[in-house]
Amino acid sequence: MAAAAGDSAMEVVPALAEEAAPEVAGLSCLVHLPGEVLEYILCSGSLTALDIGRVSSTCRRLREVCQSSGKVWKEQFRVRWPSLMKHYSPTDYVNWLEEYKVRQKAGLEARKIVASFSKRFFSEHVPCNGFSDIENLEGPEIFFEDELVCILNMEGRKALTWKYYAKKILYYLRQQKILNNLKAFLQQPDDYESYLEGAVYIDQYCNPLSDISLRDIQAQIDSIVELVCKTLRGVNSRHPSLAFKAGESPMIMEIELQSQVLDAMNYVLYDQLKFKGNRMDYYNALNLYMHQVLIRRTGIPISMSLLYLTIARQLGVPLEPVNFPSHFLLRWCQGAEGTTLDIFDYIYIDAFGKGKQLTVKECEYLIGQHVTAALYGVVNVKKVLQRMVGNLLSLGKREGIDQSYQLLRDSLDLYLAMYPDQVQLLLLQARLYFHLGIWPEKVLDILQHIQTLDPGQHGAVGYLVQHTLEHIERKKEEVGVEVKLRSDEKHRDVCYSIGLIMKHKRYGYNCVIYGWDPTCMMGHEWIRNMNVHSLPHGHHQPFYNVLVEDGSCRYAAQENLEYNVEPLEISHPDVGRYFSEFTGTHYIPNAELELRYPEDLEFVYETVQNIYSAKKESIDG
Repeated sequence: MAAAAGDSAMEVVPALAEEAAPEVAGLSCLVHLPGEVLEYILCSGSLTALDIGRVSSTCRRLREVCQSSGKVWKEQFRVRWPSLMKHYSPTDYVNWLEEYKVRQKAGLEARKIVASFSKRFFSEHVPCNGFSDIENLEGPEIFFEDELVCILNMEGRKALTWKYYAKKILYYLRQQKILNNLKAFLQQPDDYESYLEGAVYIDQYCNPLSDISLRDIQAQIDSIVELVCKTLRGVNSRHPSLAFKAGESPMIMEIELQSQVLDAMNYVLYDQLKFKGNRMDYYNALNLYMHQVLIRRTGIPISMSLLYLTIARQLGVPLEPVNFPSHFLLRWCQGAEGTTLDIFDYIYIDAFGKGKQLTVKECEYLIGQHVTAALYGVVNVKKVLQRMVGNLLSLGKREGIDQSYQLLRDSLDLYLAMYPDQVQLLLLQARLYFHLGIWPEKVLDILQHIQTLDPGQHGAVGYLVQHTLEHIERKKEEVGVEVKLRSDEKHRDVCYSIGLIMKHKRYGYNCVIYGWDPTCMMGHEWIRNMNVHSLPHGHHQPFYNVLVEDGSCRYAAQENLEYNVEPLEISHPDVGRYFSEFTGTHYIPNAELELRYPEDLEFVYETVQNIYSAKKESIDG
């Protein structure tokens, strides 16, 4: 919470007095000042909300100056939560004192929920039904989200566990809102202007923590349109596109005038602004996000085509999207209006290839194969979005390091929002949830739906149902947490502790320890595949769970690890799940991890002190 200095993390909502106290004689000089001067003093910035509450209860005159809907309480609200002011119109009547109280209460509720998540979900991924408490909160959702953002913006190396769960909650809330908007959008009639809007929904869903809006992306495209108009003006100062007003997009019918627009677009996009197809890093999800395409000025055929299409249509050129295999294209009609057209009446534009104009035969050369006429046809918004999400889905399946498979989960959500009865994708989603162990009850629901849609999937469904039910039963049987004491005799060979920053001797990666075992606890197959027996001490030595700087989680033998003499902050998405703070030399475990390793924290302090004492002696020597 963007609290004033001195506010505690879980402060109580101040009881702001509403009854006026008798006028104090010493205030007579103050209260006789003009109201504008009093407002200026009370809005100076040095007074907190509690101060204003006390001032307003001093006398009737000051209570009137501090009226609930007035400038003083508006300023208090603005200073405390500046990012919320964009949600209010200057013409709206707002009871700012009441808004302040509601926002304050929402902040306390948010922090209470965030603080509870670590205890509830330390041993598992947060399931989707774990957010039910949040969905039932009273008060404006924007207040709750604003508090989560405030938590994420707290000092960088502290409150890591709070930030970890605040990020997850905010991610979920925004995705739910975006998914609902996308579903409503898909119910609307198709129109050419909506291609960009659909692409932005996909961008927002996969990047819910980024500030992405259709308005901002459209504003960037409008600035490109302005540059095209400037170039076009030098070619034909009377070109009809130059007379279009903002928000209008009438079509130009003359081919020659359309050609002038496309030539000007190609010059601005590819020569002046240096947009280009990303051939060097083609399989990168950033190439599909419209806000990144505009920032990086590169993309793949479908994203470059949507940008090109949007600009062309704003300038009166009626291009259409073509879901061409392996290479998305646009088509530009050359035939006379009202005649029967075939695929040879169009020129095909490769926005990925700097706006190159292709014939039917050249399109086939582009992909190296002959295709039927049906594949040159125009496609609607839903089909375009399906292809975009399909590309993301393919990339999500290729993920190797990301243990949460976030891109795969997001793209599955999007695809199933458009096509909810795709059996193979439903089966993939069930397998993914089962693998991650995040929501066994949801897995059973998905499997039941699959069985209804396609009874032929009985074998795969039955296998997953059986193992999911076994997983649910095992969780019911789990009792307490396993506590590992360093003082226990069986742990005498464990040399390192949680929170220490280490370096792998063989592979050179940096990591932080978040768990340890006195011997290797993995199965025989893992031990054989990892060639553990070739180690001098084999599997009869301590092994450590480590978070690696590349985002992976690994299980490393003690003999392969050494202290990192120059410790660094490990950038890993799960650091906050286990640690509350980075001190600059080591990580401090959060309450849940410390409960499992109660004697490690003291050992960390001793170890770090010994390392730096030895380092200092070495330097002094």
